[in-house]
Amino acid sequence: MLGIGSEEWRGTRRATEQIVNEVAQGLRTLEDGTAWFSLLSPAERKAVLQEVAGYTMQAHLTAADGSAGVARSGVKPTANASVMIRMDPPRYGFATLPAEEHINAFRVLVSAFSVADTRRRQTYCKGGCGHSWHNLPTPGEQR
Repeated sequence: MLGIGSEEWRGTRRATEQIVNEVAQGLRTLEDGTAWFSLLSPAERKAVLQEVAGYTMQAHLTAADGSAGVARSGVKPTANASVMIRMDPPRYGFATLPAEEHINAFRVLVSAFSVADTRRRQTYCKGGCGHSWHNLPTPGEQR
């Protein structure tokens, strides 16, 4: 899998799920998430981009969510990742972008996911749900 060992990928996947959902819920800044992403190897970055694209699809991203995500991301609206996420339907081939565009792609994807997932939490999951990623502890809180 993209040159990542299975144990290493499991750890990266768990970290991805935690960090991306913390950013989406305002428990971690986008800058903190981007700093974590920038420390990953090129193969891990590709895998994370694929994973986050999957989260975004599962959140049923709309064109409006994509536009709002781009605005939040700090990435130029003309950047490849910004154009891709605002298409109707969105294009999710972020891992195939050149390596120098991966940071922007991560910022756009996480920002768009944050918008879409917030909308889903406020509608479909209003009043509580069984999605563990919608019930993250606040920093310092133990489960």
